Amino acid sequence: MRSIEERAKLIRTASLIALFGNLALGCFKIAGGLLAGSLAVLGDGIDSLVDIGIALMALVVSRVVSRPADQGHPWGHGRAETVATALLAFLLFFAGAQLILNSAGRLIAGGGPEIPGKLAVIAALVSIAGKLLLALVQHRFGKKADSAMLRANARNMGADVILSTGVLAGLGFSIGSGSAAIDSVTAILVGLWVIRSAVAIFIEANLELMDGSAGVEAYQAVFEAVRSVGGAANPHRTRMRRIAGLWDIDIDIEVAPDLTVSAAHSIATQVERAIKGRVEGIYDIMVHVEPAGDHPQGEGYGLSEKEILPPA
Repeated sequence: MRSIEERAKLIRTASLIALFGNLALGCFKIAGGLLAGSLAVLGDGIDSLVDIGIALMALVVSRVVSRPADQGHPWGHGRAETVATALLAFLLFFAGAQLILNSAGRLIAGGGPEIPGKLAVIAALVSIAGKLLLALVQHRFGKKADSAMLRANARNMGADVILSTGVLAGLGFSIGSGSAAIDSVTAILVGLWVIRSAVAIFIEANLELMDGSAGVEAYQAVFEAVRSVGGAANPHRTRMRRIAGLWDIDIDIEVAPDLTVSAAHSIATQVERAIKGRVEGIYDIMVHVEPAGDHPQGEGYGLSEKEILPPA
């Protein structure tokens, strides 16, 4: 498991690559779109400018998440990454909506004054190659750092490859048919794709902000860890949440009521070690020990083993 400092360094490196890569691609596509008269290519270039903003935001976040816990943030600053991911989704949604509105207005006005030139085709080809390379780099760094933000950015750039391919196809139809309206229709489709990507990214970020979980596999691993420790029973009120890609786990277990505090603490420590051996990326574990048979009413939070196991 990488330390917070190592993760921050990986995020900074990936963000710098994304920053300068998208800066070069964005400038080239915007210039190509303006000179060639293609709103679709221009919109693709604006999407790259949004990626520049994302990279700058990631650089800021990498410094925030590396700060140690303090009095105001006893859990540390890892959630800054999740907040930034949600903000990224809003930026993408806004960019896609603006592109759709501008393209629809141009289409209503007649589709545009001219058919896009060959420079627009060159810009689309360069965009496909450049975005593919950046997507692969972001995915690799996101996997190394276990960063939701970098993985979201990798998906965004992967979507940009499909987006640029669609732009290229639209340009081909527009030039081949002699209709400038096809370029505007392509730009609208590009905008819809950007909005779709924004919604998917927001759903993932919101899951972490709401302390949710996408599945029960991690819970199953925790319960298996408890079963492997002698003297530990009935894992319940188990709560797992993500903080900057790491698991924060709270769990209650039962032990024999006649054990000494020292013996009960030893079992809790063994449970903690067993969980760390089965679940990757642990931020913190809190194991609460209860005497067997003591079942207080009103414990409405968390999951127990019977709630995630399939019915017999």
